[in-house]
Amino acid sequence: MSKLAFIGLGVMGFPMAGHLVTKGSHELTVYNRSRAQAEAWVGKYKGRIADTPAKAAEGSDIVFSCVGDDPDLREITLGLNGAFQKMAKGAIFVDHTTA
Repeated sequence: MSKLAFIGLGVMGFPMAGHLVTKGSHELTVYNRSRAQAEAWVGKYKGRIADTPAKAAEGSDIVFSCVGDDPDLREITLGLNGAFQKMAKGAIFVDHTTA
């Protein structure tokens, strides 16, 4: 079982993260700026909610992101509590940003 993180649960990210859980046996931690959206996702699919992108990425083998634009991507990767601060050496980052 892989440990995965998914950052960004919007129109595209919400179902994409859901497919990772329903189509595989993965442990998934999610982060979304709006905690209510993360809670809705966990209510539907199960998983864990992280308080920051860094906490979502910590210990994950693969980190997925699906955010709105380049500034959002920089914030969740390089910003304060960004995912890159806690990603392990050898972990994979997959970006689905559409901007």
